[in-house]
Amino acid sequence: MEKLSSSLEDYLETIYNEVQKNGFAKVTDISKILNVKKASVTGALNSLTAKKLINYAPYSAITLTAQGEELAKEIFKRHETMADFFSKLLHLPPEEAALNACKMEHIMSEEMFCRITKFSEFIQCYAAENKDFGKKIKELYN
Repeated sequence: MEKLSSSLEDYLETIYNEVQKNGFAKVTDISKILNVKKASVTGALNSLTAKKLINYAPYSAITLTAQGEELAKEIFKRHETMADFFSKLLHLPPEEAALNACKMEHIMSEEMFCRITKFSEFIQCYAAENKDFGKKIKELYN
């Protein structure tokens, strides 16, 4: 499957989050969350439908196909991993960590994502076992 644009990834991730919360997504909710016009949402939904990632018909609930859910989970995992890295290791405020994660999740290669994930897990584990190390990391940013 071809790679989605950053914008379509954001739509898919938003739909995923709404489906997790409510069992479905709605155009108006997606519009509010992403701060875009409903016409933009409709265009993106048509594109995601054509790629067989969502089930969508005008004025009906939006759900994910199996393929769409799988891809959305990957995008969501990248976002969460990066947000954790920025907040727990770089001690950025949660809002800033989430904003940067949203930008970074789209541009990272798979290799970079794997390495950041491994590095983050290693440092967090090491810091948990070595309290002085964890303190020193915090001190870096104060």
